[in-house]
Amino acid sequence: MDSITRDHQTSGQTAYTLFPITNYTFGTKAPKVEKDTSVKERLERMRQKYEKEGPRFSVEGILLVQEHGHPHVLLLQIGNTFFKLPGGRLRPGEDEIAGLKRKLTNNLSPPNPGLGPEWEVGECIGVYWRPNFETILYPYLPPHITRPKECKKLFVSPLPEKCYFAVPKNLRLLAVPLFELYDNVQRYGPIISAIPQMLSRFRLNFAGERESVPRALLESAEQQQQQHQQGQQSAMVEVPPSAGIGDQALPVH
Repeated sequence: MDSITRDHQTSGQTAYTLFPITNYTFGTKAPKVEKDTSVKERLERMRQKYEKEGPRFSVEGILLVQEHGHPHVLLLQIGNTFFKLPGGRLRPGEDEIAGLKRKLTNNLSPPNPGLGPEWEVGECIGVYWRPNFETILYPYLPPHITRPKECKKLFVSPLPEKCYFAVPKNLRLLAVPLFELYDNVQRYGPIISAIPQMLSRFRLNFAGERESVPRALLESAEQQQQQHQQGQQSAMVEVPPSAGIGDQALPVH
């Protein structure tokens, strides 16, 4: 089943097909070594790279699944509070699509390339600029900035119906519902919390009609959303490694 379709009945609106998270197999692989131990070190390294190579260009992928009849975004969590989309810096002169596929492979594919997914890259849905060597990125280039330090692009990366992921052991992979991300800048930052708005121009189709989702699951999802809005709990789902593939399975919250 194709993950991307074009809906000609709604003025060429792009539609993405989301498959249940239970379709996918998750394992672990060697830890991903972080080059920087602090934000200050990261910005300093960026400054040094800028002096040698010029502006930094980075790409990130938005991977979507469905759970309880609602879209979820796959996020990597570092430590207890930092969340990120899979992706990273392009090599000098590297094509954006090829670079994103390389980064997705490094982040989430198993060591055996024959087991990993064939990554697909859809539309670019966001472009952000870093004017200075600071943490703030803007969805526009300020007019007084002639030498931006970074350009970051976000692409939808539609998933196949089934595939196998391998997550670095020092990271956690979370499936976070759109209603949890929406306007939640304090927890996820301004870019990730804006993903629901970025996706609103697309039609998201579930593999299987909503009516096929058991009523109990739909009611559970509605309860989670109500509780989230009341500040009672987080609705994210931690993706556990599959038995026999990764380490001991993690609890699903």
